[in-house]
Order: sequence, then structure tokens, then C-alpha cells
Amino acid sequence: MNTLVEDGLGLMVLGMGFVFLFLVILIVATNAMSSLLNKYFPEADTKTPQLTQRATAAPAVDAQLTAVITAAINQHRAKKH
Repeated sequence: MNTLVEDGLGLMVLGMGFVFLFLVILIVATNAMSSLLNKYFPEADTKTPQLTQRATAAPAVDAQLTAVITAAINQHRAKKH
């Protein structure tokens, strides 16, 4: 019975070792591919123009639309209570 437990533990350690090794290789390969892609195909800096466009181009709020939305919210709340 003792040898079965030892064999089971050995098999468990071997299996966990292979899984750990596979995950380490997977992480290294993913990082290598990511660095290669960033080196040969860098991303253009598109964050700055979008932020300035959003900050300067604020949409105009229609007063009638605001009144309609407010009335709808008030009607919904009145029905709930």
C-alpha cells in the first residue's frame, strides 16, 4: 500500500511539474511575441487627438429634450410608488 501512495505522489509531482513548465514557456513565448510585435509594428499615438476633440467639442444640450427626459423620469418614479 505504501508504494501505491509513493507512486501516486510521484505522478502528481511530475504532472504538476509539466503543467508549471508549460505555463512558464507559454508566458515567455507570449512576452516574446508581444515584444516582437511592438518592435516591428509600433502603435501610433492616437490618444492625444481624441482627448482634445472630446474636450473642445461638447455637444449642445437641447432644453426641450431635457424637459422631456425629466418628465419621463418623474412619471416613472410616480408609478413606482
